[in-house]
Amino acid sequence: MRKSNLLSDTVENAQADLEKLVSDLRGVLSSKDLDGVPDIKQLRQRLEDSAGDAREGAVRAAQEAARQAKEAALAADRYAHDEPWRVAGAALAVGALIGFIFSRR
Repeated sequence: MRKSNLLSDTVENAQADLEKLVSDLRGVLSSKDLDGVPDIKQLRQRLEDSAGDAREGAVRAAQEAARQAKEAALAADRYAHDEPWRVAGAALAVGALIGFIFSRR
């Protein structure tokens, strides 16, 4: 669960940073001083389109990451149920190795 929360927090932070950047850009581009600049309407529209695309991409990436994490967890769970002695043996081996390493210090 902790890894999932960390991933979720990272995605939320990245999304918040993106939203702030877009908001700042909108603030700059909405300035009335820029109305005289040629192609400003096109630039504003491109910003809106790009922001929408970035939001959709971030949502899709988060959904895909969550799906892959869930699949990995289910595969590990199936393996542990199908091969309990192997999992127990591997855990024992790892524990013995860690114990050996710490006892040598």
